[in-house]
Amino acid sequence: MDRTQLIHLGIPVVAYLLGSIPFGLLVGGVLGGRDVRKAGSGNIGATNVSRVAGPFAGILTLLLDAAKGSVAVLAAARLTEDSAVWMIVAGICALLGHCYPLWLHFKGGKGVATAAGVFLVLCPLAMLSALAVFILVVAFWRFVSLGSLAAAAAIPLLMYFLWAPHHAPPLVVTFGSLGISALVIYKHDANMQRLVEGTEAKFSFRKTASEAEQRKEKDG
Repeated sequence: MDRTQLIHLGIPVVAYLLGSIPFGLLVGGVLGGRDVRKAGSGNIGATNVSRVAGPFAGILTLLLDAAKGSVAVLAAARLTEDSAVWMIVAGICALLGHCYPLWLHFKGGKGVATAAGVFLVLCPLAMLSALAVFILVVAFWRFVSLGSLAAAAAIPLLMYFLWAPHHAPPLVVTFGSLGISALVIYKHDANMQRLVEGTEAKFSFRKTASEAEQRKEKDG
């Protein structure tokens, strides 16, 4: 097996392992002194960490989870001379690691921050536009899950139109973006059900959610 083959074999494995680092669990334990899986919504994502351990812990988790996606894609780009195929493979594997981490019996977060990190490297303008969608939706309706769903649904189109002036992205990027979007939306299935039923909890920066909110929301 030559060096190129080793690199191609290692990219998905390393990206998955990188994505599977449970930063929310680690940050919540260090800064909040609690297992975030046993508090709030029980999710290891930034929103629940913010509720359980405070806004600083939530923001730190958000940045670290996003970094997993960015580092995976950047490493793949460097090792393969900016191959779109391997950058997308790395991004998807990092996302799978976050959503289904080996260390936590494949029960992870919902992938919003990690997906954001992936798209930030692939197309910063598209990612910033998706972030604007997220902020507007959350600011108006105060549902993090709804903002995440709106941004996830928008990102494939944003990637297509903002990839480069007068140029559509490679097909692998288009279909990879659709796949990432679909996984993030799928992970929000329970949230969508609660949104339809009118029982989804709204976001606030309080350190601890009320018991009703803790039972209702599972964020990502």
